[in-house]
Amino acid sequence: LAVKDPTAVERANLLNMAKLSIKGLIESALSFGRTLDSDYPPLQQFFVVMEHCLKHGLKVRKSFLSYNKTIWGPLELVEKLYPEAEEIAASVRDLPGLKTPLGRARAWLRLALMQKKMADYLRCLIIQRDLLSEFYEYHALMMEEEGAVIVGLLVGLNVIDANLCVKGEDLDSQVGVIDFSVYLKSDDDIGGKERNVQIAAILDQKNYVEELNRQLNSTVSSLHARVDSLEKSNTKLIEELAIAKNNIIKLQEENHQLRSENTLILMKTQHHIEATKVDVEAELQTYKHSRQGLDEMYNEARRQLREEAQLRQDMENELVVQVSMKHEIELAMKLLEKDIHEKQDTLIGLRQQLDEVKAINVEMYQKLQVSEDAMKEKNEIISRLEDKTNQINATMKQLEQRLQQAEKAQMEAEAVDEKLKQEYVNKSESLQNEFSQKEKQLLQLETDLKIEKEWRQTLEDDLLKEKETVSHLRTETQQIVNLKKEFLKVQEKNKQLKTICEDQEAALQELASKLSESKLKIEDIKEANKALQGQVWLKDKEATHCKLCEKEFSLSKRKHHCRNCGEIFCNACSDNELPLPSSPKPVRVCDSCHAILIQRCSSNVP
Repeated sequence: LAVKDPTAVERANLLNMAKLSIKGLIESALSFGRTLDSDYPPLQQFFVVMEHCLKHGLKVRKSFLSYNKTIWGPLELVEKLYPEAEEIAASVRDLPGLKTPLGRARAWLRLALMQKKMADYLRCLIIQRDLLSEFYEYHALMMEEEGAVIVGLLVGLNVIDANLCVKGEDLDSQVGVIDFSVYLKSDDDIGGKERNVQIAAILDQKNYVEELNRQLNSTVSSLHARVDSLEKSNTKLIEELAIAKNNIIKLQEENHQLRSENTLILMKTQHHIEATKVDVEAELQTYKHSRQGLDEMYNEARRQLREEAQLRQDMENELVVQVSMKHEIELAMKLLEKDIHEKQDTLIGLRQQLDEVKAINVEMYQKLQVSEDAMKEKNEIISRLEDKTNQINATMKQLEQRLQQAEKAQMEAEAVDEKLKQEYVNKSESLQNEFSQKEKQLLQLETDLKIEKEWRQTLEDDLLKEKETVSHLRTETQQIVNLKKEFLKVQEKNKQLKTICEDQEAALQELASKLSESKLKIEDIKEANKALQGQVWLKDKEATHCKLCEKEFSLSKRKHHCRNCGEIFCNACSDNELPLPSSPKPVRVCDSCHAILIQRCSSNVP
């Protein structure tokens, strides 16, 4: 016989035990018919089986003191994979009575069962095989297909309601031993299946009735809410109806009062009309008696009335024109004042700009003077440096001449030495002495030459430095020239601004003169209006005689009123006439104030 893999046998046995425990838990919970507690034996056996399944193939982790083998590590990993598990993990960590990782894992399994999400949490854990490999061996139940089968079986536990108390229970010291006697079949189980089927049917009916009752309660609550809203709207409508009825009663009372007042007014008007009719009839009779002799007089008065009406119309038109001119003058005054205020603001701004430009000009002039002084100093330095360079060049030429003379002297000395060697061999001692002296002189000349070369090198370095300073001074002079150009541009802008300012000041002076003239005209118009407002016309009963001739007014001597001084003249005394462009006929003028006279009807003319 072939030897089977012990790990595969363990996985199969754990899978069968998980099937039996889950099936027995579901059947017993349905037969039990209420919420399960933590003391329920099938539920305890289920947690023991799940603990064994999770412990299968678990890697041993080294800790600081001993070896650690617990299922809390992979279960804690669910928090990162499934965000809704953060609440369970946090509550497990906050439990005060738990001290070991195994106790935390047992509390986590109980909370997951109460949430009915144990299958979802373990499914997320099984999918991440690379993360599980850190905690389990490759042959573990959670790494193989049996783990997926157990997760599928756990979905059936969602029909169970569990109410477990985790806080006061001692989960650290529990011993996880599977009780196999629960899963052995007996004769009672065969009869119990039929009873379980009946109980399941009854529970289904109960659940249906509860769901129906819940729906009916929701509909009843919605209907109660609608009834309340309808009652509120009905009360509002009743209140509005009462208010409307009160308004109708008030309106009817007001209508009755208005009708009674209307009848009273009609009665009064009828009495007044009757009285006026009597007066009119009396006046008509008197008019008929006096009409025959007054027809010609009436025609003449009618003609004069037309003329006076025409004159009055002309005067009203002229008054309207003057009023419109007055409004236009006031508008022009307001516009001129606004324009003057704006021009004053612009003048203030331009003066500020002019002050700023003057300050800039002063600063630029000061900078120009400073730059000119610096230019003078730098030019003096350049001239000194040029003198120094000329002196250095002259000394260099002198040193070169000395060097050439020394070289010539050396050549001549060498030639003389050779000649002396050839000619005077016997005089070697004297020649050697002379030769030693010549060598000393030659060494001295060489040292002098070295000193002169070093001096020349230092002079060349100084010359380079001076050239650099000269180039730097040239750049500064170029900058000064640019500053001069900018200063000239600023001066031109200043001149332009001055011209603009002068033009605006001249315009403001012209506007001020026009404004003063318009103000004088407005004051004259106001004085004339005041003079007109102060005069009051005399009543016809009081004006009985002419002011000049002191004769009584009659139909032939009509009244002419001066609207300026308020005097009344007759037509014989007011002979001064003045032609107007608005009227075809000349207008009579007052003798005292030369204002236009207005003709008034006599009191005896209707």
